[in-house]
Amino acid sequence: MTAGTRLPPLEIEITRTLIVAGAVASRDYQDVHHDPELARDKGSPDIFMNILTTNGLVGRYITDHFGPSAVLRGVAIRLGAPNYPGDTMVLTGRVEEVDGGTVTVRVTGTNGIGRHVTGTVTLTLPATGTTDGPGGTA
Repeated sequence: MTAGTRLPPLEIEITRTLIVAGAVASRDYQDVHHDPELARDKGSPDIFMNILTTNGLVGRYITDHFGPSAVLRGVAIRLGAPNYPGDTMVLTGRVEEVDGGTVTVRVTGTNGIGRHVTGTVTLTLPATGTTDGPGGTA
């Protein structure tokens, strides 16, 4: 793996269930994440995804690609266009830097109205061919 390597895109359908479940799982009980009428009263056309759900989906995107042994060391994201029900978010990534077992990936997530999330993820990967004790390898 080298800088410039592109990760395959991941399409995520944005459903009401995903938005509400993500908000509840992260204990974000703000009405704009579960009540369409109150969201509209606050100027939004519908409920929308919270940043903690987006953060989790970005993490999933990275670990799906690099595998279960990858350890996320830092996730720095910024939100843009909201994720509303009925849309699709497409996550894409590009390796920015490789330093030994540490990899930095630039991640972007877009939906039908624009760029939902941008940021970087720093992760470490296990060394390959390391010894796992006498006679064993990892």
